Amino acid sequence: MVLSDTTLRKMITDKSIEVSPFDDSAVQPASIDLRLSDHFVQLDEDKTEWLTLNKCANYKEFRQPSIMLQPHSFILASTIEYIKLPCDLTAFIEGRSSIGRTGLFIQNAGWVDAGFEGTITLELFNANRVPILLEAGRRICQMVVVKMDSPASEIYKGKYKGQRLTTASRIFEDIECSKNT
Repeated sequence: MVLSDTTLRKMITDKSIEVSPFDDSAVQPASIDLRLSDHFVQLDEDKTEWLTLNKCANYKEFRQPSIMLQPHSFILASTIEYIKLPCDLTAFIEGRSSIGRTGLFIQNAGWVDAGFEGTITLELFNANRVPILLEAGRRICQMVVVKMDSPASEIYKGKYKGQRLTTASRIFEDIECSKNT
């Protein structure tokens, strides 16, 4: 069941869900708008001949109030908001419709698991032939919170728990990678 604005506000007030910093105007009928931070991470193409899932890639980090996302380019960014979900709620992140209509594709790799806490890393892709100016502080995506049929027996303990900045892929930390070494 998707949680309504009334339930979201109540749960934030009683601290069942943490969204920090919280602005009540971010609450929509069935979601919470999240804003773009000033921290960006991009693959360092000058130091990367090819990518593998078995080791960390080379990345460049930027901390600035805005960034120009070039046509057909990809960058990682994060939300300003730090979120914390209890063991009986999960969420997914969707790009705002108005943002999608500009040709900016916003992803976050799947569900935000029960028990997750941290900022949300976003994958941004400019599908246009012209650059898009991204400005920190803009509402960029929305978090839709879903009630699970029962609390998770194990909450999220993964490699991204507690992240406070944009976090590059840590796929190389997956269990199958450690079995191959």
